[in-house]
Amino acid sequence: MASIGRLFGRKSCRRRIQTIKYLFSQRRGIIHRRRYTKAYDSWRMFFDRAANFKGVGIGAVLISKTSQHYPVYAKLRFPCTNNMAEYEACILGLKLAIDMNVHELLVIGDSDLLVHQVLGEWVKKNTKILPYLYCVQELIKRFTKIEFKHVPRIQNEFADALATLSSMIQHHDKNFIDPIPIGIHKQPAYCAHVEEESDGNPWFHDIKEYLAKGEYSEHATHN
Repeated sequence: MASIGRLFGRKSCRRRIQTIKYLFSQRRGIIHRRRYTKAYDSWRMFFDRAANFKGVGIGAVLISKTSQHYPVYAKLRFPCTNNMAEYEACILGLKLAIDMNVHELLVIGDSDLLVHQVLGEWVKKNTKILPYLYCVQELIKRFTKIEFKHVPRIQNEFADALATLSSMIQHHDKNFIDPIPIGIHKQPAYCAHVEEESDGNPWFHDIKEYLAKGEYSEHATHN
């Protein structure tokens, strides 16, 4: 008889099994799964890591009930695996939440391994990961309610961008980098550019005079 994986395809079979596990999973104390929605009525925390030829960076963003974003990011200067970096990012975000007195939190990341290990669904064999897992479990005790959710990387873009930025920047021991503010421009830069008037008057002077007197300035043109 053909195996289930051969009948449905390995990837399809894996997705079906994960769906079944999700439907029959039970809550484990205060740590449990939930269906993620944008209308989540409590704090959320996204975390991620990035690695490239310039180094390894981690990032997390804490989002309040009013959608205020609080980013935090760091560059790692010690040898670590990708999974270790994911735990570093998660711990960074959890510590930020604790410092901000957050008691209920939805933790969101694209590390399937981390989420399953924290939920106790996957066996922990890597000795390098065990200290990280114990650290996360201790931090979890500081929350009244905490939930973990795995999402695809495409839904974790903010934390991924923070981690990538951290990995690319070359820090020097004596240098300090101020927080990087990101503004929003709703129109091209030239729309807000106003040249200084040669007569020393503000740009609206002639308009004001016309509205007051009903007459154009003697220097006005037909254009």
